[in-house]
Amino acid sequence: MSGTTEKPQAEKPKSSWINLAVDYGPLLVFFLAYKHFKPVGGDAGFGEVVAVTKGTVAFMVATVIALIVSKLRLGKISPMLWLSTALILGFGSLTVLLGDPFWIQVKPTAIYLLFAGVLFAGLVRGKPMLKYLLQSAFEGLSDAGWLKLSRNWAFFFLFLAALNEVLRHFLSFDQWLQAKLWGVTALSFVFTFAQIPMLLKHGLGESAEIEVEQNPPHD
Repeated sequence: MSGTTEKPQAEKPKSSWINLAVDYGPLLVFFLAYKHFKPVGGDAGFGEVVAVTKGTVAFMVATVIALIVSKLRLGKISPMLWLSTALILGFGSLTVLLGDPFWIQVKPTAIYLLFAGVLFAGLVRGKPMLKYLLQSAFEGLSDAGWLKLSRNWAFFFLFLAALNEVLRHFLSFDQWLQAKLWGVTALSFVFTFAQIPMLLKHGLGESAEIEVEQNPPHD
């Protein structure tokens, strides 16, 4: 029939809950598994090492599952998720094989420094690497907005790397894991929401508003 246009191919549904599960689910599994296998009374000897090892194995399995869920439900696996998974599996394997919690504790530092390095390298070249690492679109966000967001996250990743080292040196493994799950996660959420005013100033959501104005809803 004339005057009709083909409908665009259906996209994979976007779900903030799925994103949260993919990003933070494996860490929660690690925490729960460690707590389950931890000896009663907090024995810091062989039983503690066994709990860390089993928790790490659960962490690695959950990370691979999160990778699969991202592909099936979100339709993509971002480069950031690929890199995180590779480092988790690498440092996790060292933890299991050597029976040393050091490797899984230093893993966040390595990830944060890697991401900070990639973002800073992109800034030197004038490229917002966060846009490519995430492979997600903030509707209407300008190139200047992406550059500022990349810059802010680069410095935040450096802060998180330093924070992880402080926590790792001065806290027990149990305390470090709790701080990582609850404290660092909360800080990340606060930092993310703090970026919203800047993003709005640089066009976030404007393209969606324009589309609504040009294509008003019909009864």
